[in-house]
Amino acid sequence: MVYDNIREAKFVKRLNRFIAYIEIDGKIEICHVKNTGRCKELLLEGAKVFVQENNNSNRKTKYSLISVYKGQRLINIDSQAPNRIFYEWLLMGNLFENVTLIKPEYKYKSSRFDFYIEADEKKIFLEVKGVTLEERGVVMFPDAPTERGLKHLNELAAGLDEGYEAYVCFVVQMKDVLYFTPNYQTHEAFGKTLEKINKKGVNIIAFDCHVTKNSIRSGESVDIIL
Repeated sequence: MVYDNIREAKFVKRLNRFIAYIEIDGKIEICHVKNTGRCKELLLEGAKVFVQENNNSNRKTKYSLISVYKGQRLINIDSQAPNRIFYEWLLMGNLFENVTLIKPEYKYKSSRFDFYIEADEKKIFLEVKGVTLEERGVVMFPDAPTERGLKHLNELAAGLDEGYEAYVCFVVQMKDVLYFTPNYQTHEAFGKTLEKINKKGVNIIAFDCHVTKNSIRSGESVDIIL
């Protein structure tokens, strides 16, 4: 996945979930934050960031925040990237050998899963979660309580009872990490539910990403500790 019109900037302040101030070319500008998570450990005053410039006059903001440096580590925080990265990763022959159908945003009863996949004579529901929270090389999800995420886990487990296979894929939006674990401290119920559905048969997978200032692509598998 490649971004065009990428500019370097300095993070100033987050105003709300969607809007922040950045400093670019010596001026303070309004910037769209493409991640509604907290990202408190990332979006610090003075942090080096990369933003995408858009000259569409219909947009309220000229810039969109794509990635941020945490020390020497560049982390992509675009919440739209993980699903696209997973899709590309799947098409490269990962996870399944013979994929015959992929349907994004698939409605099933009262649920909407990120992907419905038919592969290797199986019918599969799959949810993708982007991971941006890192502490001493350990990556975690979520960075804030997520009732929506909890609902997704329970709905995946319910699909097993009707013969579907189910997966949760954590796309780690950075490189060189030690392992993934649920963020029990922030949302214990999410972590406990992830453990429960894994024991029931929901598959949990994770992989990291190669991140540059203007691109993100899938990397290698990441160990999971529940």
